[in-house]
Parts: sequence; structure tokens; C-alpha cells
Amino acid sequence: MKNLQDQVIIVTGGAAGIGGAITTVLTERGASVVAVDIDEAAGKEKVDSNPEQIAFLKGDISKPEVAEEAVKMAVSKFGKLTGVVNNAHASKQKPLMELTEDDWSLSMGTGFNGTLNFMKAAYPELKKTKGAIVNFGSGAALTGQKNQASYAAAKEAIRGLSRVAANEWAEDGIRVNILCPLALTEGVEKWKEAYPEQYQEIADKHPMHRFGDPQTDVAPVVAFLLSEDSQYMTGQTLMADGGDIKLR
Repeated sequence: MKNLQDQVIIVTGGAAGIGGAITTVLTERGASVVAVDIDEAAGKEKVDSNPEQIAFLKGDISKPEVAEEAVKMAVSKFGKLTGVVNNAHASKQKPLMELTEDDWSLSMGTGFNGTLNFMKAAYPELKKTKGAIVNFGSGAALTGQKNQASYAAAKEAIRGLSRVAANEWAEDGIRVNILCPLALTEGVEKWKEAYPEQYQEIADKHPMHRFGDPQTDVAPVVAFLLSEDSQYMTGQTLMADGGDIKLR
């Protein structure tokens, strides 16, 4: 399947985890990708695996200049920009009253501010190409999962931002959608170790009794939202979670 042929897409956190899986699937479907990540070793490994279609930028997504540099890299190396996937987000899992100012800054900086930075930096180029943005929400925010206050707050802020941008930018031909995944990433593995009872509670009530695979269960949904197959969708929240949450 080459439904992303000739597309050029920025993926934040695109070197490993869900982001790394997204980078792989997008390139398999014909796209070129600028992977932005703080993990330089993983980024270089990604480029080495497919130097014709993948470029890497090491940077902190909470800084606006990193987003601007990523857009410049996409245009200079691949000639244009047609999509952005705002996947990266760092946070600390703690009870609400234990979260420090630094914990809140980490989540809002990498989550909300990072998403906003890349949306704003990409806007001029996406307006030219009638491109698409995929932002990441979370089931943890929709359900108010314990120990996830700073993460949940940032994710719901991202959903609100995305809906506004979808309305404002529709006339520019830019689509903005939100994806909420449930996948067994390295981060989720660490959370599982720290809170085994909470993990088991979620797994036991899950309709499919499993967390998704980043490459086979989540990345293809991102590809769909970036493709022409979803050209009449914007401002929507899609759940790639095996039926864990059913929006109404």
C-alpha cells in the first residue's frame, strides 16, 4: 500500500516507541519523514535504516525554534511539508498532590506547548499543500486515570486546541484530528512495572484483553488520518484502543 506516496511528514518522538513505529509505517507507505527526537542514537539508527526517506533532527520539542528547524529541514531535504504528527510527550506519573511545578512544566511543555509549536511552525507550509495534522490525546485523560493529572491536563488541552484549529484552518484546506492510542510501548511497560494493579485492572476489563501493538494497531490509523482516505474528517477524536473507550 502506497497511500502516502510523495507526502512529507514531521513526526515528533519519531525515533522510538509509537513514534518510531509511525515513522516506519509512513515510509513503508511512500512518505518521507523528518523524525524529531531527543534520542540521538535511535534517530541515527532510524536514518541508517532508510536514508532516502528519513531525516533526523535532535531537539527539545518544547522550544519553538526546534519546530521551525524541523519545518526547514522538511522543505530543504524533501521539497515540501504535507503533514505533522505530534506524538512526543514526557510526563511523570504521581498522585495529584505530589506533582511538583517542574512535573507540570515537563508535561505542559513537551505535550501542549510542543504540539502548539509544531502546529504554528508548520502552518504556512501546510497551507500550501492542503496538509493534515494528527495530534495525540489519551484515554487516560478521557477517563481521569489516577496518577496522570499533569499528562491528562495537557492531553485535554491538546484536544481543545485541535478542535479550534480544525475550525479555523478548514478554510485553508488543513485538517486537524486527534488520535488516542492504547499501546504497549516502553513507557507503558515502565508504568506497568510501577503500577501493576492498575495495569491489570485495565487489561482485565479491556474488550480485546490486550494493549495494542504500536506498529500494527496504532501507526496505520495515523497513516489513514494523513491520507486522502480521511479527506472529509477534521476535528475528530479517534480511539485506537481496541474498544476500551467508546466515544459518544
